[in-house]
Amino acid sequence: MVGIGSAAYGASKLFSVAMLLIFQRCCIVFFLTVYLITIDSQSIYNSDRQLSITLANYRHRFERSMNFKKLRWTVDNLNSTAICDACDLLVPEMRLLIKINRSELIDDVAIRFCKLYKLLDENVCVGAVNEYKNAVIEVLAMSPLTNKDLCSLAFECPKSPYAPVISWNVTFPNKPKPTPRPPQPPTPGSPRLNILHLSDVHVDFAYKPGSQADCSQPLCCRQGLPKPGHTGAGFWGDYRNCDIPYWTAEAILKYAAELENVDFIYYTGDLPAHNVWNQSRADQLYSINTINNMLAKIFPNKTIYSAVGNHEAAPCNLYPTPNIKTDNISWLYEVLADNWIRFGLSEDTRASIERGAFYTTLIRPGLRMISLNMNYYSRENFWLLINTTDPLNQLQWLIQWLQYAEDHEEKVHIIGHHPPRSCLASFSWNFNKIVNRYENTIAGQFYGHTHFDEFVIFYDEIDRQRPVSVAYMAPSLTTSSYLNPGYRVYSLDGDYAGSSFWALDHRTVIMNLTATNLYNKTIFIDEYDARDAYQMENLFPNDWNNLIERLKNDLDGSLMGLAYQYYTKSYAHGNQCDHHCRRGLLCNFITARSDDIHACDALPPFQS
Repeated sequence: MVGIGSAAYGASKLFSVAMLLIFQRCCIVFFLTVYLITIDSQSIYNSDRQLSITLANYRHRFERSMNFKKLRWTVDNLNSTAICDACDLLVPEMRLLIKINRSELIDDVAIRFCKLYKLLDENVCVGAVNEYKNAVIEVLAMSPLTNKDLCSLAFECPKSPYAPVISWNVTFPNKPKPTPRPPQPPTPGSPRLNILHLSDVHVDFAYKPGSQADCSQPLCCRQGLPKPGHTGAGFWGDYRNCDIPYWTAEAILKYAAELENVDFIYYTGDLPAHNVWNQSRADQLYSINTINNMLAKIFPNKTIYSAVGNHEAAPCNLYPTPNIKTDNISWLYEVLADNWIRFGLSEDTRASIERGAFYTTLIRPGLRMISLNMNYYSRENFWLLINTTDPLNQLQWLIQWLQYAEDHEEKVHIIGHHPPRSCLASFSWNFNKIVNRYENTIAGQFYGHTHFDEFVIFYDEIDRQRPVSVAYMAPSLTTSSYLNPGYRVYSLDGDYAGSSFWALDHRTVIMNLTATNLYNKTIFIDEYDARDAYQMENLFPNDWNNLIERLKNDLDGSLMGLAYQYYTKSYAHGNQCDHHCRRGLLCNFITARSDDIHACDALPPFQS
C-alpha cells in the first residue's frame, strides 16, 4: 500500500507540475498571438490546438479570429513545442494514475487548476473538465496508441516513424477506373436546378441584446453589462464572440424563402450554440427540434437534405463508436432520423441514420446524394483515439454506393459537415483516393464547419497539376466570430437526360450586420456571383485551377484581395491580408488532404 500511495502521490505531483509547465511555457509562445486578437481577450491567453480539454471551446473561439488565421498562415509551424513536450510528460503520468486506480486525482488536479489559474473563466474551466473528463480517462485507459501517437493525434505533434494502428486503407472493387471525362458546359437554354446551402446556424437561445459582448467566456452576448466605454450586444447579433439570436436566424431564413427560387436545400449541420462547457443532451435536443421546426415551417414544400455537425453531440465533438460500451449516441440519431424524414427523406433512410447518421437517397433520376457523418473522422472526437479505423465502415459504404452510381450512370453529390482536410490524415488521404477513383461520378461536394466562404480543389494523385473535383464550404449563418451571417445558392446543370449536375455558378448572400443593427431592420446584400467576381467561364475543376494560377501569379493583386474579402463574408478587406496571409489562404484552397506537407510546394515561397 505504501508503494502504491507513493506512486500515486508522485504521479499526481508530476501531473500538477506538468499542467503548470504547459501554461508557463505557452504564455511566452502565445503572447504575441493573443495581443493580435484583442487586448481585452486575455481569457483566451493560451489557446492553440486543443491545449487541454479545459480549453476546447476557447480554441474554437480563438481559431475563428481573423488575426489568428493571418498569424497561422504567416508562421509555418504554429504547433508549440512546449505543448508537445508537456503532452509527452502528462500522458504517461495520467496513464499511471489510471493504471493504479487513482484517476480521481486527475479530476482533483484539473479542478484545482481551474480555481487557481485566473486567466481562464472558472465556470468554463470546471464545466469543461466535468464534460470531458470521463471520456479522456477512458480513452487513456483503452487506447492502444503509444503516448507519442496520442500526442500526435490530439495536438498534431511529431509522429512516430510508423504507426500501423492509425494507418489504414480502404478497399476498392476489382473494376478498372474509367477514362476521366471532365464535365462540359450544357447547351444554352438547358434546364437548371437551384440549391440553397445552409450551414452552421448556431442559434443562441440565451442571447440578450445590450449584454456584455466581450466577456471572459468563449461565448458572450448572454449576460452582464458592457464594460465602461464598450458597446453592448447588438439586437440582431454581434461581430464579437457571440452566436446569433433566434429572431435573426428566422429573419435570414424567411428572406431566403421569399427571395430565392430553389428546388431543394443542403443543410450541413451545427445548430446549437458554442457554450460547450455546460450543454446537456436535453439542451442539444431542444436546439435541434426548435430550429428544425422553424426551418420546416419556413420551407414547407422543400426537401431538406441534412448532415450532422460536431456541435449536435453532448459533450460537443464526442461521437462514440460501436466499440465504446460506456456511451452511445442513439439518443441523438433517433431524433435526427425523425427530423430528417420529416424534411422529406424516405422512410427507408431511417435505419442508416439511426445506425450512424449517414445515408443516401436519389434526389432526381440520375442524381444521387450521399450524406456523410464526418464526426467519425474528426481530430476533436477523442473516442477515435481508441480505434481510428473507418468507424462503422462508412468509407467502405461510400465506395459501394459510388460504385453503384457508376454502374447505373448516376452523378453523386456528397454533403457533410467537416471538410475532409480538417479530419484525421488516415481518413483524409483515403477519401482523396476515393474522389480520384470516382472523379467521373462525383459532381459536387458541399460542407460547412469553418464558418468562412471557402473552396478546395482535389487533384489527381499522380498528376498533381490535374484537378479532379471541387468542394465548397458554405458561409455560416452565425456571426461567430467577426463574420456577417450568410448563405449560398448554387445553380446546377439541371434535370434532363445526360445532365452533369455540376454547379455552373453560385451566389452568396450576406446580412450586413452593421447596417442592420444601426437601422434596426434587416439589410441583405448579394455579396457576389462566383463566375462574375472571379472572371470564370464555368465552375468546373479546370476553371477553379485556372483561378488558382491567376491568383498565384498576382498574389498581392486586387483579385486575391477580393478572395480574402469574400472569405470573411465582407467583414474584412483585402488590404488587411498581407503577402503571408494571402499565400496561406491560397494554400488552403488547394489543400484537400490533412498533413499534406507538399500540397503547396508550387506556390511562391513565404517572403522573409
